[in-house]
Amino acid sequence: MDELGTILGVWAHPDDEAYLSAGLMARAVRNGSRVVCVTATRGEGGSMDEERWPSATMGGVRTAELERCLAILGVDEHTWLDLPDIDMDTGLPDEGYARVREIVADVQPDTILTFGPDGMTDHAAHKDVSRWATQALREAGKPGSSVHHATVTPEWAEEFVPIWEPFNVFRPGTPVVTPRDELSIDYRLPADINDLKVKAILEHESQVGAIFEAVGEDVWWREMSTESFRLGEEKR
Repeated sequence: MDELGTILGVWAHPDDEAYLSAGLMARAVRNGSRVVCVTATRGEGGSMDEERWPSATMGGVRTAELERCLAILGVDEHTWLDLPDIDMDTGLPDEGYARVREIVADVQPDTILTFGPDGMTDHAAHKDVSRWATQALREAGKPGSSVHHATVTPEWAEEFVPIWEPFNVFRPGTPVVTPRDELSIDYRLPADINDLKVKAILEHESQVGAIFEAVGEDVWWREMSTESFRLGEEKR
């Protein structure tokens, strides 16, 4: 995947980046490529346990979690858009697009990683950042650069979607499934990179701690061991 060049991840919440692209980011950093990560919100609307993680302090908790996660991966270029996080059905303010466009114009990434129009989980904010990243590529990207949308393979969906069902992560119709031979990025993480990814994503304790305990280390490790994207658009 060295041909991915400079990578820009455009995500909605802390932990999106780790689930979907931690391995790619860690590998790129190791290979000396530039990696930039953008997070639209601080995830203050995402408390899964009000007693342990009260909403009033959730933004600060998730900010620290993401900072620790990125430090493990070696990613030292990160931008918060500081947009409000409300719930799964509330989109992001349109003002966020100008910021994303500005970042694309400045970074001139070769590869943009983000959600597809489906948002992976049908989350409105996920769909917004997907749309912004694609529009920014069209308006400010360099020729030959491309945006890639997170997806899963049929094999992954068959094994792991049922495991996620009790946690209400995927809404009906999601995640979008893409056959392996149609992927633009098909990264099967080697053991050392996957170990790093697991350590990084577990820093998002407020979001993944209970799930990790429920499914167990072996399932979690296997679940994290692939990262799949389909081509969204290429700048000609």
